[in-house]
Amino acid sequence: MSAASFVTVPYLLVRNELRLWVSLWLWAARRTHGAAAGGSVFGYARGQGAMMGGFAFVCVVESVMMSVLLRDWPAVHHVMLVLDVYTVVIVVGLHAASVVRPHVLDPDAGTLRVRRALHVDVRIPLERIASVRRELRTTHEPRDGELDLAVGSQTSVTVELAEPVTHVSFFGRRREVRVVRCHADDPGALVRAVEQAREGHAVP
Repeated sequence: MSAASFVTVPYLLVRNELRLWVSLWLWAARRTHGAAAGGSVFGYARGQGAMMGGFAFVCVVESVMMSVLLRDWPAVHHVMLVLDVYTVVIVVGLHAASVVRPHVLDPDAGTLRVRRALHVDVRIPLERIASVRRELRTTHEPRDGELDLAVGSQTSVTVELAEPVTHVSFFGRRREVRVVRCHADDPGALVRAVEQAREGHAVP
């Protein structure tokens, strides 16, 4: 690993943690990140709410069980309690990030911003979209030039591009993609809005 990597990786991890806390604050304040004036937002977190809630509940149960098992070792108990509580915070924070960072269609800027929590944020110029359609998929095989942003193991909107866009991974790996699949709570509304924006009509 290069010296630059030793600097970059900690920076990315710290930045991710800060964004997690910002997401929790935005969620509590009922605010949305990156929503443009005159743009439209499309949520995608509804499909994972029950799963994330169940995961957080399991973490809480585990914390209680560990507290009982380690009650005779106070030092270890305190360390594990902090770790368990922080795990719950991370789980809730990841769901909050999905809620406050929806997909954003900005006709004025001519872009569709497709996101997934803290990890993916791709801006697609509307003129590069060859087609957009509602398509439910529950299985996704990794392929070159395709980006699958499944939520709850499914995607419901497929965007095919006439020209590729660049996707940058969490650790900075860049690759060109021509097909983007994502999920939306109301996929029909997202598809209609994108089609209207591409045709120059006002988006409701």
